[in-house]
Amino acid sequence: MGTFREAVDAKALRFALGFPVLLAVAFVVCAVLLRPDLPEPLAVLWTSDGVTGFAPFPAFVGVGGGLIVIISWLVLLQAVPVSRPVLMRRIMMGTGIALSLFITAVLAAVLVGQAGVADARAAQVDAIVLAMGSGFALAMGVVVGFVFKADEQWSVDDDRALEQALEQQLDPDLARDNVRLWVHARSSVFVMLIVATLFPASLIALALPWLSGLLVAVAAVLAAFLFARVTADRSGLRVFVAGFVRVMNVPAATISSAAASDVRAAEYGGWGYRSHGDTTAVLVSSGPAVVLKQTDGQRAVVSGGNPDSAQRLAEVLSRVAARARGEGRS
Repeated sequence: MGTFREAVDAKALRFALGFPVLLAVAFVVCAVLLRPDLPEPLAVLWTSDGVTGFAPFPAFVGVGGGLIVIISWLVLLQAVPVSRPVLMRRIMMGTGIALSLFITAVLAAVLVGQAGVADARAAQVDAIVLAMGSGFALAMGVVVGFVFKADEQWSVDDDRALEQALEQQLDPDLARDNVRLWVHARSSVFVMLIVATLFPASLIALALPWLSGLLVAVAAVLAAFLFARVTADRSGLRVFVAGFVRVMNVPAATISSAAASDVRAAEYGGWGYRSHGDTTAVLVSSGPAVVLKQTDGQRAVVSGGNPDSAQRLAEVLSRVAARARGEGRS
């Protein structure tokens, strides 16, 4: 029983079960009040030739009330399980409300259209009641879909957040040993790239569209490789060109030293990812960078953005490298 209670939203369940029943009871009560003005039997089916189907009043009211309850339950109960996405639950709750009200509006339009009519063969569905009821049903469905507050559920993301919070509490230095930063080339470089590629592409677009598209694609690739995402934590240093292409992965245990320095990209082969001999570099511009020396003699150079961020990145890498080598927290 406890598992069932954890798997469903109790408030939504009570509403999903109770609302259609109350709506069906209200429909039956209103139908009984209209009974003296209704013909017997009632018209229930129309075609282009007129009324073609009839049903006794008790059967019409009983089946109509049953349809309201059963169809509404089938839809509204889809919003009860907490394992489903919140957006889906809201959509199903709003749809269920709109559908139940629409069915009630249709049944009410059939009854009102026959009130005061001696012969059901001359009856028609009341268009005003149908239009007003349908509009109200749609409006209420939209409103309920937006205001329905689905109960928060515990998910894998919550487990991950709890694990991170516990790690942070047990190890207060963990936050200090974590750096995330984006580095990119100077704005003048992008302006030069636009002038060199996009401007000529716009001039030849009418004559050679394929060449124009090729130039635009080349410009986009070059611009993407002038961005880099740098991540440093206790596992080491990782660099992602264009934000997602990993080109550098330096474990913390292999770092012997890390220092902030002012470098020239030309000394390492230019901008972007470069690998020459024992040196690997990811530089988006000349200027502040972090130079790593590894225990195997390799070197890694990565842009640091500005002097402050480069200095912080170097400090974090020095600290995590010392920790990985067992030299203490500092």
